[in-house]
Amino acid sequence: MTSAGGGWHAIGYTLAKARESGGFLRMYSAMRAKVACKTCALGMGGQRGGMVNELGHFPEFCKKSIQAMASDLQPAIPLERFTGVSFEHLEGLSPRQLETMGRLTAPLVAEPGADRYRVATWDEATERLGATLQATVPDQSFFYFSGRSSNEAGFLLQLFARIYGTNHVNNCSFYCHQASGVGLTSVFGSSTGSVTLDDLERSDLVILIGGNPSSNHPRFLRTLMALKRRGGRVVVINPLREPGLVRFKVPSDPRSLVFGTAIADLYVQPHLGGDIALLSAVAKRLIARGAIDRAYLTKNVVGWDAVEAQLASLDEAALSTACGVDAATIEAIVDAYAAAKAAVFCWAMGVTHHLHGTDTVRLIATLALMRGMVGRDGAGLLPLRGHSNIQGLGTVGVTPQLKAAVFANLEKRFGVRLPTTAGMDTMACMERATAGGVRVAWCLGGNLYGSNPDAAYAKRSLSAIDQVVYLNTTLNTGHVHGRGKETWILPVLPRDEEPEPTTQESMFSYIRLSDAGTPRHVGPRSEVRVIAALAQRVLGEGGPVDWRALEHHADIRAAIAAVIPGLEQLAEIDRTKKEFHIPGRAHHDPEFSTGDHHAHIGPITVPDHGVLGERQLRLMTIRSEGQFNTVVYEEHDRYRDQERRDVILLNRADRERLGMALNQRVTIRSSVGEMANILVREADIRQGNAAMYYPEANVLVPREVDPESRTPAFKHVVVTIG
Repeated sequence: MTSAGGGWHAIGYTLAKARESGGFLRMYSAMRAKVACKTCALGMGGQRGGMVNELGHFPEFCKKSIQAMASDLQPAIPLERFTGVSFEHLEGLSPRQLETMGRLTAPLVAEPGADRYRVATWDEATERLGATLQATVPDQSFFYFSGRSSNEAGFLLQLFARIYGTNHVNNCSFYCHQASGVGLTSVFGSSTGSVTLDDLERSDLVILIGGNPSSNHPRFLRTLMALKRRGGRVVVINPLREPGLVRFKVPSDPRSLVFGTAIADLYVQPHLGGDIALLSAVAKRLIARGAIDRAYLTKNVVGWDAVEAQLASLDEAALSTACGVDAATIEAIVDAYAAAKAAVFCWAMGVTHHLHGTDTVRLIATLALMRGMVGRDGAGLLPLRGHSNIQGLGTVGVTPQLKAAVFANLEKRFGVRLPTTAGMDTMACMERATAGGVRVAWCLGGNLYGSNPDAAYAKRSLSAIDQVVYLNTTLNTGHVHGRGKETWILPVLPRDEEPEPTTQESMFSYIRLSDAGTPRHVGPRSEVRVIAALAQRVLGEGGPVDWRALEHHADIRAAIAAVIPGLEQLAEIDRTKKEFHIPGRAHHDPEFSTGDHHAHIGPITVPDHGVLGERQLRLMTIRSEGQFNTVVYEEHDRYRDQERRDVILLNRADRERLGMALNQRVTIRSSVGEMANILVREADIRQGNAAMYYPEANVLVPREVDPESRTPAFKHVVVTIG
């Protein structure tokens, strides 16, 4: 594997992508626009200018932001290509090949029985899509949202869906960080992290669990670099040793660029699914040392006595065996945490992509509370969210169940009666579709097919829907493998081409205002314009909602400000240009959003993962350094030294035990699928575990979900190698 992340390669890559995209000046101008970053939820841009974060640091950008911008700077796909390219041909293309075909610029439709898409007009699309919705029982529809869309588009589409008559409104977080939201809400009454970016600048310890920000949130490594320079420490907990978390060369920092920065002071590699056992062992050792804040727990936490009693009943040796981490390493974690004055716990989908993901989040919160690390400056909890506005969509109501206050405010603001039937989460919608109970599905961005576990099931599910509608900027595998009986692709504008300003929310609950821009191609439309036109066609113009007025983003923001608690400042943001943290999200004193303002915790059961068979391993799906979620920009994963994606990464001891040679082709089987001709490769991963690339390996991932968050276990799949 490479010796460090970032570095001169990242600079060279940036220059190469700029050259491919029309030149350095074109790329720089696009990146400097007053627009929120299009990739991860760490956030930068907005009214301070592109490549600037909320603390004023410049330059703040990474390969991911360059890749996303380069995608939007692509030329258009020639319309004549669609009449000459069959689905059989498209099905043979990789995610990267589809992404790099170019920008979508005209509506496309695949009618029942057709073997390819044809080009349609916007008038035809609006008329036919509206007619189908009018003829459909609302309960037989669902609306799925990607986290790249704006607050304005998200609010408007969920409003339309509910007035149309359904609460089947869900977003991509059900397949990523929903366990974070459910777990944190159960403890603190709020689903978001408790820190700001400024808190990270004042922390002296970061414990990073189940995440690889060196690939997925590269700018976070600059924050860790600053932490290390002021004497802080970093503990990484991850079954796979990621080179970028061991050492990183921050391209924007000359010293780090030349010499590199050591990141992890302690790198812990537990078994997949071993987090609860490991963190329980850490909690036991903290108690044994007397390193907990009992006064804080007594004053601010409900349920501590039961937690302490349950921890006392656990056997430390059994916990060590279950997690695969020896006692000395567990003690080293305790050493680091006990010495910290301001610790921040960060985690990503290595925590949430398990059948017990919600419980793991609760246990992380409990560990933070044990030392009073929630409700003080420089300390707290931070789920490392992916999509740039996934948190914002949840805030503005893109959920199956609205908060009571938001529900009441919507009815009052618009003079409507909203449906009260239970809304379905993403997996429930897929299951309903498979059973023949869905006629229409609308997907605002993203790749619902590519995000699903059990890819064969996902294809069957979507193919059973009468009409599937996608709003996207480029092609993806969902447009090919996730077709309904009739499928529409509507080309929409990216964030920096929107005709009016939009807003986004970062993982730090920071609201940014993105300026309007100029479309680079003729044909694509604003998401808001598409949604408003649909609403006018389906619900008419004589009802209580003035959908024509809601074509204007400022009018939508005024409605959001009146309906969503905490977003009142949106009503004036067009005039003031003042970006803001949502009040009540960050906790700098231990007063929480629960009814009694206390944190609520309880005992967490250590899961029993059973014993593996002779040729079985536990598999996790992973993203590469060259992709963002389901979008694959590059086949090459530089950090792991993999030039292709049809590989399985094994510990050398497992490879030798199984009698396999490097680059031997094998078949990987799970309870739901198999992948043939997979190349055997080695990696520094915990023995007994393996890794393969997402979304291709979704073929192997079962549909079972965490019962509380309804999130599948993409990072704990029992597979057999043959």
